[in-house]
Amino acid sequence: MKQIINAMIIAIASSLMAFSQDANELLKMVDDNLMPESYEAKRKLINEEPDGSKKEFTFYTVKKGNDKIAILYLLPASEKGRATLRLGDNMWLYIPSTNKPIRITSLQSVVGGVFNNADIMQLEYSVEYDATYGDGTHEEYLLKLKAKNKTVAYDKLKMWITKEKKILRKMEAYSASGMLIKTLEFKEDKNFGAGLFRPSVIETYSPLYRGYRSLMIYQTIRKRQFPDEVFTQNFMGKLGDLR
Repeated sequence: MKQIINAMIIAIASSLMAFSQDANELLKMVDDNLMPESYEAKRKLINEEPDGSKKEFTFYTVKKGNDKIAILYLLPASEKGRATLRLGDNMWLYIPSTNKPIRITSLQSVVGGVFNNADIMQLEYSVEYDATYGDGTHEEYLLKLKAKNKTVAYDKLKMWITKEKKILRKMEAYSASGMLIKTLEFKEDKNFGAGLFRPSVIETYSPLYRGYRSLMIYQTIRKRQFPDEVFTQNFMGKLGDLR
């Protein structure tokens, strides 16, 4: 009898482990469907305030692998030439007038609004989180993500993903205490070419910033390879040379 019980425990544990592995495989698929491994992109960010006023930013983004991303700010004129760099968990802001990068954190926002630096310089979710399945629907999977370490911007995420094309539709970000920090909705699917079909608009809002809304609009995304030199503090002032 004891042997039967032990065998059942081992079978259940193995089943749960396989279930978790399948969830992480789906999360990696979501990453792959959102972005090429290395690419360049042009994006617009719009911050909307409760009084209806808006502030817009345009920036050029380059990424390599799962731990390097850099952004050059093009508009407005007051921000032109600024740059941000992320290497793993480390982030910097470059301001042309100072000519010296300064450290920034993932939960700060160099552009204001609801998006923080981690949202704007997002790397692969599968690198930062472990996934398990939640109760989804007939049309969508639900993934529950737990941060692999305390340096990640959000302790927990919930993701709703279409079953048909494995496209991310909605995400909720939570603190370690379980408080909802923000919601992100992924909309307006677009064919960017080279087999990349994904949402072109990300809308975010937060119970902590009532009446505020931010939009991230992907205008172009193109696969491109870059040398490691591009993702260094010394190159931040030269990102414009890549365009």
